[in-house]
Amino acid sequence: MDSRPIGIFDSGLGGLTVVSEIMRQLPHEQTLYFGDTARFPYGPRSAEELRGFVFEIIDFLLIYDVKFIVIACNSASAAALEAAQQFYSIPIIGVIEPGARAAVQATRNRRVGVIGTQATISSGSYITSMKTIDAGVKAYSLACPELADFVERDEITGERVEGAIKWYLDPLVRDGIDSLILGCTHYPLLSETIAKVAGDDITLISSAEETARELKEFLQRKDSFREGGVRPEPRFFSSGDEGVFGRLGARFLGQEIARVERVHLPFKAKVNRVEKG
Repeated sequence: MDSRPIGIFDSGLGGLTVVSEIMRQLPHEQTLYFGDTARFPYGPRSAEELRGFVFEIIDFLLIYDVKFIVIACNSASAAALEAAQQFYSIPIIGVIEPGARAAVQATRNRRVGVIGTQATISSGSYITSMKTIDAGVKAYSLACPELADFVERDEITGERVEGAIKWYLDPLVRDGIDSLILGCTHYPLLSETIAKVAGDDITLISSAEETARELKEFLQRKDSFREGGVRPEPRFFSSGDEGVFGRLGARFLGQEIARVERVHLPFKAKVNRVEKG
């Protein structure tokens, strides 16, 4: 048993959908969430810059003696997951491989669409992950830079949102996809509108549920669950405005956020990174 908390982070608020799933599937675990809202969005940034952000945030979370880290950001996972796993001794997972695996399992005609930020789509990470599982899968990817901005503004319904989603999805629908990966943790809040535009024949894949399931399986294999009893309250950290985080974050999390702690970046690490081997 291991009572230490689980650290999760994202470029903004979207990763709270992952936190929500972790809390649902692992009700006794404590979670620490860091939203880098001051530097949102990550999508247009370079891989090198994102790697710097990821290492900085992991150093911050290590102060709280977390036992596991989830990079709940597709852009950051694509740019820095492998480097972080090689550098740190703590187990780290991203959201791309779980989502890719679920899509391969869900597709019937082996045609899968992926939507996400520019950084995620440019990396080709989802396509690479799916091809590793099934080389015969045909993947069609498309950057949708506006969608995360809609969600951050709490604009998740209406004609403007539906029009943008239709404009993005039309080429993928014409390609004959039967499964669609929501390759950004913001997109689950748009899932109702995305499903409406995509139609009943296309299955939506959210990485949040799959990532939480993978985390649960890892903790089970390592016998690292927190002992039962009352779960400690989750803690929330933000590099940006605490009020905005609390107000909009509650929609992502599905419950009220009572307190958000401000962290000023760039953060100077107070712990030493532990390099493997």
